Amino acid sequence: MQLLQLLISGVAQGCIYGLIALGFVLIYKATETVSFAQGDLMMVGAFSGLAAMTLLGFPFWIAVPAAVVAMGVFGAFLERLVIRPILGQPAFSIVMLTIGVGYVLRGLITMIPDVGTDTHTMPVPYAGEVLRLGGLVIAAEQMVVIGATGILCLGLFAMFKYSKLGIAMQAASQNQLAAYYMGIPVKQINGLVWGLAAAVAAVAGLLLAPITFVHANMGFIGLKAFPAAVVGGFGSLPGAIVGGLVIGIVESLSGFYLPEGFKDIAPYIVVLLMLVLKPNGLFGEQLRKKV
Repeated sequence: MQLLQLLISGVAQGCIYGLIALGFVLIYKATETVSFAQGDLMMVGAFSGLAAMTLLGFPFWIAVPAAVVAMGVFGAFLERLVIRPILGQPAFSIVMLTIGVGYVLRGLITMIPDVGTDTHTMPVPYAGEVLRLGGLVIAAEQMVVIGATGILCLGLFAMFKYSKLGIAMQAASQNQLAAYYMGIPVKQINGLVWGLAAAVAAVAGLLLAPITFVHANMGFIGLKAFPAAVVGGFGSLPGAIVGGLVIGIVESLSGFYLPEGFKDIAPYIVVLLMLVLKPNGLFGEQLRKKV
């Protein structure tokens, strides 16, 4: 029973990692670059939901979609104003830019008086609720995380498989030049991808907030979502979720069964093993270059 309890906890935490990793993969597939601002976008999304509920007085069921939509728009504007002007530059430049964007977002939140330096509780209607199944105790927060992640994944799958926008995104991610010649507005698609990645990060932040509270440094969880993307395979959307689940479960089990401190390094040990045994990740594409 204890093992099952740990597995459920690990799956819930892994879903958060997987959602943030989805943002990494979406942006990588669209622009072949890595955005290290995903964790901080998640943090801004959590603060947006908190502000909608506490300052604007929105009920939870309106504040959450409002925050997600707002972050989607913010992500698209971020791509247009900051990222797009330097596309075509060395990948290292774009990576450093996204790191800088993350620091700026964190700094701006911290500068808000009585908000950025404090830890806040998000008033969700299911806080403190638990489900008891025999000796198993499952927190409502964990059930909501797992359920919402499943619904979001099904929605993304349907979008990419059946909608014209999703098919256009896939085409642009595979070959931008060919997609452009076929009449697909690649620049606008890239903006939409960044917006989608920011919206998914906001969902992760809103799901995580009732568990770990809302604070300016909660975006550092992105450092564990990056290993999830590597484990799953950087070009695979399902791989991002599976990688997140692997990291979450490994972290949960190592925190209970191994000495103190192993929980924090376990995700990176998994990444090192994956890079040695299967460098492309669990679902990564096998790519080779001829020279």
